[in-house]
Amino acid sequence: MNILVTGAKGQLGNHFKICCNKSGKKCVFTDVDELDITDREAIRQMVKRQDIDTIVNCAAYTNVDMAEDDAERAELLNSTAVGYLADAMREVNGTLIHISTDYVFGGNTGNTPRCEAEPANPTGVYGLTKLHGEQAVVVSGCKYVIIRTGWLYSEFGKNFMRTMLSLTETRPELNVVFDQVGTPTYAGDLAEAIMAILDSGLGADTLGLYHFSNEGVCSWYDFAYFIASHAGHTSCHINPCHSSEFPSKVVRPSYSVLDKTKIKNTFNLTIPHWTVSAERCLQNLKNNTLQ
Repeated sequence: MNILVTGAKGQLGNHFKICCNKSGKKCVFTDVDELDITDREAIRQMVKRQDIDTIVNCAAYTNVDMAEDDAERAELLNSTAVGYLADAMREVNGTLIHISTDYVFGGNTGNTPRCEAEPANPTGVYGLTKLHGEQAVVVSGCKYVIIRTGWLYSEFGKNFMRTMLSLTETRPELNVVFDQVGTPTYAGDLAEAIMAILDSGLGADTLGLYHFSNEGVCSWYDFAYFIASHAGHTSCHINPCHSSEFPSKVVRPSYSVLDKTKIKNTFNLTIPHWTVSAERCLQNLKNNTLQ
């Protein structure tokens, strides 16, 4: 198995690199400097040159607010480029592992965990372009696994955990929304799940659409409170507030807990509770190490 990993400098890409190093699999890691995924021919040449039979696509346009004013670029990266990756895998009878998002459910209401069969209803450009990316994969005719996830954080890059660590250390008070509920997802756990999926051999009966996050449920307020308390940043008072107090062009999902029954049963995965993985990440950040 020769694996091409796009978006290798991001949160998930960095953690997948750790998994690949442990596994001994041949992986080619690229980011925009090494491979422009909006260039169809560049993808084909990379696949041919490296004899790639599997692509793990960790690349995406992820700035939810900026996407509202940059819809063309978001569509290019989240949909058009994904179609190019899917076409490249179809041409060599390879497999595409593509990462999507809970934002495809942005307009859905209710408090039942979202399963794969629930109709998508995105409310912003980001969610819509990610849904278009999913559709591009499906219509391409390639072998694929699409994994929707949400609330991703890690030791790498800019994310909610690292932001909260900084703010709660330096500010006496902080307001964090409590009316948006989901599940924090540790990028290390998602990377390990992807590796387990690849190790399974991916028969025809295991291809398709899946949901993945850590176990459990919380609000952004709960997550922030957990981060501050476990980091010892107790001098910062965290106030729960409504999302309406933070005006945005995008209506974010109010309830985006993902039902993971399908991925757990299909690949025999045991997924840690979000608090366990958050503690692991916090410890890594404190010690400047990765476990």
